[in-house]
Amino acid sequence: MQEIRHRFIQTNGIRMHLAECGTGPLVVLCHGFPESWYSWRHQLLALAEAGFHAVAPDMSGYGQTDAPEAIDQYTMLHLVGDVVGVLDALGEQTAVVAGHDWGAPVAWHSALLRPDRFRAVIGLSVPFIPRRPAPPTTLMPQTEDAHFYQLYFQKPGIAEAEFERDVRRTLRCLLYSGSGNATRSADETIAGSGVGMVSRQGGFLDGMVDPAVLPPWLTEADVDFYVKEFTRTGFRGGLNWYRTQDNSWELMGAFAGARVMVPALYVAGDRDLVVAFRGMGQLIANLTHFVPHLRKTMILPGCGHWTQQERVAEVNEAMIEFLRKLPHGKSDELIGS
Repeated sequence: MQEIRHRFIQTNGIRMHLAECGTGPLVVLCHGFPESWYSWRHQLLALAEAGFHAVAPDMSGYGQTDAPEAIDQYTMLHLVGDVVGVLDALGEQTAVVAGHDWGAPVAWHSALLRPDRFRAVIGLSVPFIPRRPAPPTTLMPQTEDAHFYQLYFQKPGIAEAEFERDVRRTLRCLLYSGSGNATRSADETIAGSGVGMVSRQGGFLDGMVDPAVLPPWLTEADVDFYVKEFTRTGFRGGLNWYRTQDNSWELMGAFAGARVMVPALYVAGDRDLVVAFRGMGQLIANLTHFVPHLRKTMILPGCGHWTQQERVAEVNEAMIEFLRKLPHGKSDELIGS
């Protein structure tokens, strides 16, 4: 039986906690918001059983990893630097990088910026988004009555206060309401215009449901783990990722128009509200323009935002199939073939 091991490394100026399992070619798993290494618990074991060394960090600002105080320490260049440092700390020259939610842009940009270190990429939920023509926050939807949730997150302290008022309720609401099990209101459907919008008079959690019964993919023990982590750390570290988007946009100017040139896999749920964001459908349909070596796009029926937790078997199978078909090492032998 494989067991998940834990250790700490130094990377890019921070102390990072890693959960890891197995031996073999390295696969680095980057989580999103509001999660931790734990969101990859099912993949760590499955990848190890399939002959890979799976490593899931607590990303910067989360869990047992350092949370720099300064907001400008969470730019995309910092986050990619953290992942490069994981390879260095483990003594590995190359790896496959996978990411979900905010971890997906980190994974895509790791492959974009350092194809010499990341030989393939797997994105869950969020596709590769090319550099926009203007700072991201200037393009986010807003009206007199509501604004996009990422704009609501911009001013430090506001979302923190809302989320930390009752950490358990916050996490239960987010995990359920973002899942494929949640009932959607009319303006939250794929065809709706209110996707991701927050009332200027309210908060992010308004209208979300704290379920009487958790969905089958989530246990009370899972919720307990997340609650313990965020009760200790708060939400500021994770929210700071949203606050550096315009800064990251400026820093990435030299890479405008660059394409991800390594083999790639993209997996999302058809009930994931991310795929309903404005312009996302067209982007996903044309993803090979920006990721020429995209091997497969998989859309999972009935799956919501928490892709690898909601659809464990399908995601594990897709990842392992993709990984086994990649050439590895000097001999270019196929793993598991």
